[in-house]
Amino acid sequence: MARRTPRNPLLTVAVTLAVAAAGWAGLSGRSWYAAAHDDAAAYAHERDRALAAAEQAVQNMNTLDHRDVDRGLDRWEDSSTGDLHKQLVDGRGQFEKQIKEARTVTTAKVLSGAVTELDERAGRASVMVALRITVTAPKGEPAAKESRLLGELTRTPEGWKLSALGQAPVGNATAAG
Repeated sequence: MARRTPRNPLLTVAVTLAVAAAGWAGLSGRSWYAAAHDDAAAYAHERDRALAAAEQAVQNMNTLDHRDVDRGLDRWEDSSTGDLHKQLVDGRGQFEKQIKEARTVTTAKVLSGAVTELDERAGRASVMVALRITVTAPKGEPAAKESRLLGELTRTPEGWKLSALGQAPVGNATAAG
């Protein structure tokens, strides 16, 4: 007759816990890998990058100081691409003249923004940005107004840039008719 050695209950518990931990680690790793390689996560990341670029570009386009016009206009050009960029470059001399004559300081603060459309493959996005624009004239108190702008973005080798920018329509659409 073979002699049975008594089992150590501590060893049994330790082996059971080790197997359970290994199983949990495997499931967690698989779940993490799936999330990290999910198309939805990549899309959300690209949307966030486009929104951040749009908010900064819209702020840049609405900030200009007559005491340092060149730097402000450089920011405008750096924030834009396509037809918008061409318009800014072609009109630079006129913009510079107008700002120096007006002697104003305009600053913008982004209140909120949203990507309304994103086509990753085409490298295009549409955004809406709400901001507060403050204009300080040489004599007088600063005047602030809130504005909503619609923008189009194009992905360039340097990142997302504004290719169009304009006022969002204001009014009550349900009142028409």
